[in-house]
Amino acid sequence: MIVLVMGVSGSGKTTIGEALALELGWKYLDADDYHPVANVVKMRAGVPLQDSDRWPWLEKINEELVKFQERGKSIVVGCSALKEAYRERLARGLRDFKVVYLRGEFALIHSRIAARKHRFMPAKLLQSQFDTLEPPQDAIEVDVAGELSDSIAAILKRLPDRRPA
Repeated sequence: MIVLVMGVSGSGKTTIGEALALELGWKYLDADDYHPVANVVKMRAGVPLQDSDRWPWLEKINEELVKFQERGKSIVVGCSALKEAYRERLARGLRDFKVVYLRGEFALIHSRIAARKHRFMPAKLLQSQFDTLEPPQDAIEVDVAGELSDSIAAILKRLPDRRPA
């Protein structure tokens, strides 16, 4: 099974994704690690990515997820995947793909981003992420205002397959 933990920057993809993977005994993959240098340079400069920037990045992540599936391994991946088309690209060729949508109010998430230092995602790009966001229709939805343990419990309750990787 592949579980995508998605949402805007600062919604908790890494925190929740890593905790979920630990709870399940699965590997965690952070999509940020797959951005090409050109994307990182743009984001550090405060320039929002365009679809043309994202397609090769999403394709690379999908290739990694397909490798896990071919080996019969389960994985949790944290990726913004803000548009339905991005999620479709990530899920291409995958049999068992579940989406967890981390939903939060702009003010809460902005306060989180302002309080942290991300390696390349400045707070000024948050509005562009909310503007781009297409909430998924068929996903496990988690309100990120709650406690981490509550978020993990809510996800686990709705995951259909929790076999160890």
